[in-house]
Amino acid sequence: MEFEKYKSCIEACNVCAAYCDSCATACLQEDDVKMMAECIRLDRQCAEICRLAASFMAQGSEYAKQLCRLCADLCKACGDECSKHDAEHCKACANACHRCADECAAMAA
Repeated sequence: MEFEKYKSCIEACNVCAAYCDSCATACLQEDDVKMMAECIRLDRQCAEICRLAASFMAQGSEYAKQLCRLCADLCKACGDECSKHDAEHCKACANACHRCADECAAMAA
């Protein structure tokens, strides 16, 4: 079953998507929302691709590896952006993004 084969990557993608959703929402509550614009944009894109990658892996799609390569790149970019900010929600998101980037890169290798 494909799900079991990719279980850790699917879980990392789902966790990352949740952290990105939470981070984007918290960023909207920051005093300087404009400063958080890139973080919010990447959070939203990262959450979407993580959900899609998890779905493709669960389906055993022949395109899952390609999608996970792209997901790894986007997760890294999002994690790097979140790392620039001092807010705890950004730091937690950065950790989830970097973990997911590692999982997706390994899956796609």
